Amino acid sequence: MSKGLKTAIIVIGGVLVIVFMVSKDEGVKSQWSQVQNAYQRRADLIPNLVATVKGYAKHESEVFTQIAEARSKAGGVTNISSDVLDNPETFKKYQQAQNELSGALQRLLVVSENYPELKADQNFLALQDQLEGTENRIATERNRFNEAVRDYNVFIRQFPRSIIANMSGFREKAYFEADESAQKAPTVTFE
Repeated sequence: MSKGLKTAIIVIGGVLVIVFMVSKDEGVKSQWSQVQNAYQRRADLIPNLVATVKGYAKHESEVFTQIAEARSKAGGVTNISSDVLDNPETFKKYQQAQNELSGALQRLLVVSENYPELKADQNFLALQDQLEGTENRIATERNRFNEAVRDYNVFIRQFPRSIIANMSGFREKAYFEADESAQKAPTVTFE
């Protein structure tokens, strides 16, 4: 085999590897958009849910304040670009804000348990069902995102692609991780 043919094969192989890396990187970004869509749906449902609960639970202002603050914090990082995927610190802040919002929503639903007439309200029940469905979508999309990240990370870390990835600026992406509080089993008490 001639030296020119060997060089051409190596160059073509390198170009193909870069093409595959770009494709996998775009797959991660596409799945990131799906996560964003699910979070946006949740953010859109929250004002309606809060308004419905407020009508019944006027004196629960602390919970409403916590939700407003958590939504505001998450709203500042809900529609962020896929550049966050290349910055582990920003990605962690994004994940923290979403976890705080999830916690605030759980407190709101606990408050609703104190109001039997609210639990029977059709608007509240419909919103609660939509929120539950949205939380399931979020979990599904985060799982799919982690699968895309795993596929991408494995691809760029395997030799000899790792050399080309480093030279071309392809870096590992961060995974969504469980909130620290999820590492401990909750305490259940019956009164």
